[in-house]
Amino acid sequence: MDLNGRRVLVTGADGFIGSHLVESLLAAGATVRALAQYNSFNHLGNLEQVAPCERLEVITGDIRDSGCCARLCAGVEVVFHLAALIAIPYSYRAPESYFATNVLGTMNICRAALDAGVQRVIVTSTSEVYGSARFVPITEEHPLQPQSPYSASKIGADAAAMSFYYSFGLPVTVARPFNTYGPRQSARAVIPTIITQIAAGVSPIRVGDLTPTRDFNFVKDTCGGFLALAESEQCIGETVNIASNYEISIGDALELIRRLMDRPVTFEVDSARLRPAKSEVRRLWGDNRKLLALTGFTPRYSLEAGLRETIDWMLRPEHLALYKTGIYNV
Repeated sequence: MDLNGRRVLVTGADGFIGSHLVESLLAAGATVRALAQYNSFNHLGNLEQVAPCERLEVITGDIRDSGCCARLCAGVEVVFHLAALIAIPYSYRAPESYFATNVLGTMNICRAALDAGVQRVIVTSTSEVYGSARFVPITEEHPLQPQSPYSASKIGADAAAMSFYYSFGLPVTVARPFNTYGPRQSARAVIPTIITQIAAGVSPIRVGDLTPTRDFNFVKDTCGGFLALAESEQCIGETVNIASNYEISIGDALELIRRLMDRPVTFEVDSARLRPAKSEVRRLWGDNRKLLALTGFTPRYSLEAGLRETIDWMLRPEHLALYKTGIYNV
């Protein structure tokens, strides 16, 4: 499926990845309906930083409401479903909200897409559903391990989406991105937290566990993977990793950031930022061979190249001002 000229819905478009995906779709020639979560402040999240376009329609609403989802899906051909609660530490405090948004919300979108006759639905999963790697690189056949309420809700959401494929023939693909980073990412994630604190002159910088490994992916590569999945008919009914096929420890990633920024900072482990022992995902390294085989897509950015672009964006005063470097963002 060529996305040029297609009518596309992006839920979670006000988020980090969602806003970049909107830009990628517009660049590909699509007409985009972008969902931002309703709020009384009339703030559109990261969509505030997306340039206006006559092919972009922004709607506010909530995926927990089935009527809202029905209106969102009316008249669209492709759905990219990214709307979710994603912060792992907060899922320990408010697990019910994660299941309501991630599982029920996904079911609402799938049902609305089915009723509207949508031709492709890309549902966003997460590498967190795998838990700590039992083998690496992690393929799509790796067992699922719900090591946090967040990951459990995403396992449920994936299952709900695939049930609509098997039961009703909804043309679903589950996209499973590994750790995405880049401009606009919130300070709940480690990379923007470190970059913005270094830029603000904070030292020592308080961190969580530095020993786990992650498979980091620059946001433009993650969006490229999304588009490739939507364009490939072979991906219907499949779950597909979007990964770099490379792992690095959190500690080594922070050392790389410190070197690229050339600032004399130190890091200090803060117990308040540690996950419960059995909940910490120790190792993530994603196998991206299935994505390559089905779509021909491969990442373009090395970790260093992506970090340089991210650092350059975050060092701009108008962007750094968006971050509250003195507050731990759960």
